[in-house]
Amino acid sequence: MLQAIGLTSARHRGLPPAVDDLTFEAGTGCVTALLGAPGSGKTAALRLMLELEPGRGITYFRGRALHRVADPAREVGVLLGDVPGHPVRTARGQLRMLCAAAGVPASRADELLDTVGLAGLGDQRIASLSLGMDRRLALACALLGDPHTLILDEPTEGLAAREADWLHGVLRSHAARGGAVLYTTSDPKEAARSAGHVVSIDGGRLVADQDAADFARTRLRPRVAVRTPHAARLAALVSREARAARRSVEVVTEASSSRLSVYGSSCAEIGDTAFRHGLPVHQLADEVGDTGPIGYTGPLVDRTVPGGGTPATDADGTGAHEPGVDESGVNGAGAAPQPAVRAAGPDLPPPIKRRPARGPLRPVRYELRRLFGVRTTTLIVAVALVASAGLSVLLARDGRTPLPNVLAAWPSLLPLPPAALCAGLLGALSFGDEFRYPALAAGRGTVPRRVGLLLAKLAVSAAVALLLALLVVLASAASLRLVYGGDLIRIPPNVMSLAVSWSGLTVGCAWAGLLAAGVFRVTAAGVAAVLAVPVLVVPLVQRMPKAPTARSVTGLPDRLRDLAWLQWPHEADRWVLAAMQVVAHPVGAALTVSLSVLICAYLFTSLRGRVRW
Repeated sequence: MLQAIGLTSARHRGLPPAVDDLTFEAGTGCVTALLGAPGSGKTAALRLMLELEPGRGITYFRGRALHRVADPAREVGVLLGDVPGHPVRTARGQLRMLCAAAGVPASRADELLDTVGLAGLGDQRIASLSLGMDRRLALACALLGDPHTLILDEPTEGLAAREADWLHGVLRSHAARGGAVLYTTSDPKEAARSAGHVVSIDGGRLVADQDAADFARTRLRPRVAVRTPHAARLAALVSREARAARRSVEVVTEASSSRLSVYGSSCAEIGDTAFRHGLPVHQLADEVGDTGPIGYTGPLVDRTVPGGGTPATDADGTGAHEPGVDESGVNGAGAAPQPAVRAAGPDLPPPIKRRPARGPLRPVRYELRRLFGVRTTTLIVAVALVASAGLSVLLARDGRTPLPNVLAAWPSLLPLPPAALCAGLLGALSFGDEFRYPALAAGRGTVPRRVGLLLAKLAVSAAVALLLALLVVLASAASLRLVYGGDLIRIPPNVMSLAVSWSGLTVGCAWAGLLAAGVFRVTAAGVAAVLAVPVLVVPLVQRMPKAPTARSVTGLPDRLRDLAWLQWPHEADRWVLAAMQVVAHPVGAALTVSLSVLICAYLFTSLRGRVRW
């Protein structure tokens, strides 16, 4: 069961709240429609329930607030708008990435594709899907964790009648299995046809809380739609004949002067009246009209919530009826429904804090599927390999460039070699793409502040950078052997320190791009941080005042071994010295400084975000 109590959105610039003390329930085993005209506060109410916006109130999902649920994906499935995924990602790839985020087996993706009728379109890109197929994929994303409650915002907007009927059938099937379904709509006919319970709101306030039968009886009325060039004369004739026959007939003139809506009559009676008086009729049809929401004019009712009391309940646990209100939620006159009124006195609903979505339960799997789920990664690696192979051949032509620079394809004209630039771009896309195409939760964006997700991104980006560095060296060596023969390539004596330097450069650029994109939430910021290392930071490091060396670090590995009582092999001493030489290099020092600043900025923004929310 879903219980929303006292939902009130925050005021903005003195405007009235979009949702004002809204209280209702969506029971288990039932489809509940939240009905309201555009701008009535339906979407704002859902966002308050999902803790996507600040305000007041509380929403219980089977007795627990959302931030108290250990695994929200298995409790609540959400459909807000279109699929928040990368447009070039396939439907199956999107679902598998979300499977890794939700901690469910990857086989669940194929099961849901078959459930929503997309089994044959799993390899289609998200951007190529039609509106109906996109909505089916969004529903599959909501059903991924097999949740108990489904919350959907205008799920049938823009869909054809056949697609809308199919979607409502899926919702009814979910409710029949013991789940709770809440969806918003602005069409009262759709609500009466597809829902078992209808909650009507207007101006952010509750105006009716009824089952479908009572809603159809009090809100929807059958009528005869008439279109004639003599609308005023026909209206007068119908009203006069109804008074003569002592029948209750209501004639309403629509906005168009040639259209009438007649309540309490039939097509045959209207047609006979027009025929007897020689009036032409261009349209005559039976319709179901919407009488619109009727505001509450009865006495105010005090209502408090947890943290400041609870609404009154009957012995059976249902809401206590107010004076003059029947079981359908309308008063004795059958017109004015019972509203939710702001609690009087000092007791107020508890505040709703805007909370970010939780990180993936399997962050490494999620990051791998995110990285290789699009062709951008493969394209960037291919560009790096081709550019490096071509540059290495050109650099080796004059014979003046050192062999390590030739193998790394690093001419003096470029601030960084292509491999380092591409590694930084891949790192920047690790966060930048997720902010552009959020995938973890609808309306929330991604969650870059989780330690597990950050460590997974750092590990995966470092592994990809090392693989790229190795492939570039192999591709450069192969191209040199092919063009100039094998005599040009000789293994230098300091190959260990060169390998550490090359690996540190690529990994450092990848991490710099990743952290900068995570701090500024833009891919371009990550690329700029990578380029700033050789362009800005290296000159600053080189211009630092250099004092004469008074002491030497010779023997540092031995002293470290004695300090930590460690018995590592003597081969490890070479690794320690190689790492020290890397840090002592201007580019290595610049990367170290840049990474330190970015880590501090990342931690600062993380702590500031936690304090804010």
